[in-house]
Amino acid sequence: MTTIQTLPSLSVQPADKYRGAVVEDLQLPPAFALPAGEPISRAIELAYERDFSHIPVLDRHRKPIGYVDVAALKARWEAGKADPDDKVLQYLTKFKRSPSQPYTLITPETPLAELEAFLQNSIFALVTDGARKFVLAVATSQDLLNFVSRRGM
Repeated sequence: MTTIQTLPSLSVQPADKYRGAVVEDLQLPPAFALPAGEPISRAIELAYERDFSHIPVLDRHRKPIGYVDVAALKARWEAGKADPDDKVLQYLTKFKRSPSQPYTLITPETPLAELEAFLQNSIFALVTDGARKFVLAVATSQDLLNFVSRRGM
C-alpha cells in the first residue's frame, strides 16, 4: 500500500491537491533583492516594510548569490554584534551550487506539486524567469498552505 503525504487536515491525493495550479497562481508579491554592498540597516528596514523574512542578495552582475535571514540579522544588530553600516555580504548565507546540488529552476509556470517537493529541503524558493535573469518572487511553504486554505482544498 502506498503512503500519501498530505498537508495538515487534507486528505487529497498529491496529484489532485493543487488541481493543476502553478506558482503564478500563488499571487506572490514581487520580490526585491539587495546588492551585496547594501548596509544591513537598509536590508532590515526594507524587509519589515514588505514583511519579508529572507532577502535574496545579488552580485555585481545581478545574479543571486545567497540570502540574508532578516530575523537573525536583526538579532545580531540588537545584540551589538552587527553595525548598521555593515554590508549584507558579511551576513550572507550563500546558495550551495555544485554538481551534487544542481540549481532547481522555479518559474511562474512550475507546478505547485514541484514547488512543494523543492520546499521539503529548502526554507524558500526564488521564483525566476526561465533564463534565470530576474528574481520575480520568493515562495515559502506558508504560501502553499495559504493557497490551499484560500481554495478550501
